[in-house]
Amino acid sequence: MSLFEIKAEIPADTVEAADGVLQELGVEGWSLLEDVIAKRAWVVGVFATEAEARTRWAELRALLTAADEPVVRELADQDWRDSYKAHFKAWQFGRLHWVPVWERETYALPAGDAVIWLDPGLAFGTGNHETTRLCCERLAAFAEKRGTAGRVIDAGCGSGILALSAARLGFKHVAAFDNDPEAVRVSRENAVLNGLDGAVDFFTGDLVSGLAGREAELVLANIQADVLMKFALQLLAAVAPGGLLVLSGILAVELEKVRAVFAAAAPGWDVQTRTMGEWSDLALAR
Repeated sequence: MSLFEIKAEIPADTVEAADGVLQELGVEGWSLLEDVIAKRAWVVGVFATEAEARTRWAELRALLTAADEPVVRELADQDWRDSYKAHFKAWQFGRLHWVPVWERETYALPAGDAVIWLDPGLAFGTGNHETTRLCCERLAAFAEKRGTAGRVIDAGCGSGILALSAARLGFKHVAAFDNDPEAVRVSRENAVLNGLDGAVDFFTGDLVSGLAGREAELVLANIQADVLMKFALQLLAAVAPGGLLVLSGILAVELEKVRAVFAAAAPGWDVQTRTMGEWSDLALAR
């Protein structure tokens, strides 16, 4: 299978702004590469066709401060996978490890720890983005402190990394949904990759239909800030008594606005936040 890479250099001092644009745009396939020593940076996209690559670039270019003309090239599938290897390294929080699948035969997993195998070739991404890591760390800390007997909901599951991490930690009742049927399909593929086929109830739904009639001790939502605020009542209603709502996808500059919306909608709930790079999370305990 061939894919098409589109790559454009951007000023090194605009990386953080470009990162925010990519998150807000919400188009799968884009990533940022940065050489901090040479002070150079690029936006890179991988798409199924050259036409799609150029269409997506036109959308993105209109939002960027500055960028050179892009270079488009055809990639063999193996070339695409290999291009990630230089930029994607295993990472860990608590007893859960997120490891590229090409290290499956060599990675030394400590006794008692658990692993999620990540394959960019299955649109799993790397899980390295701050928004994902904030949620993963909250999830692991919740499991360590309160055990894994509770229910988990992953609202807007994307490629399924949060839901599958919950299942790997030992949660038996995990539901995950996305309004994009393709995301649900990819999540199921990633479940098979990790030997977790059937461990998560993946389904198509939005923040109204997906949460309707559902309740969990841990609700995770890694979605852009404006959507979180719009559906604050639905997200809060899905948290069981004594449960925790974890919100991510929030730019640090947006945090106080998001916090105010949720604090007003959930008076008396304990609210905590953390910041990682340019991104923040919000954890509300009922």
